[in-house]
Amino acid sequence: MFHILVLHGPNLNLLGKRERTIYGDATLRAIDTALTRLAEREGVRLTIRQSNREGQLVDWIQEARDRYDAIVINPAGYTHTSVAIRDAIAAVSVPTVEVHMSNIYRREEFRHQSYIAGVALGQVSGFGMDSYLLGLRAAIAHLRATRDVSGRMRRGRQRGGSRR
Repeated sequence: MFHILVLHGPNLNLLGKRERTIYGDATLRAIDTALTRLAEREGVRLTIRQSNREGQLVDWIQEARDRYDAIVINPAGYTHTSVAIRDAIAAVSVPTVEVHMSNIYRREEFRHQSYIAGVALGQVSGFGMDSYLLGLRAAIAHLRATRDVSGRMRRGRQRGGSRR
């Protein structure tokens, strides 16, 4: 069974209360519930975490190397500022999907730059809570295409965008 780590970055604990015109009414709890239900239907295991601290997110990403088959991350404001999170994702070589509830390319100019996108399998943004669900589906599809159920790489496949 595949095991996927979902990471929520800073201020996402305030979803449903903050900037509702941008992020909508969905709470973090509602997102986590929807992700858990999708994971159960797909037969994958999830671990879900949220932190407002960059170092904590980096620690969890580093731990993912030996514990998880993929990462789905909404780095939130760290998307545009954190070389540390980018480098941690690159270092662990765990397939990672970046997600955002809002379309970061339709927002302020400074949000158009993602330090994460260059080391991620892909990015999903602009679909509200569905960005998370689409990101999880993408991670699952990638794992099914590149790994056997024991988690081992299939011969001739790529992991996280680089040959191993």
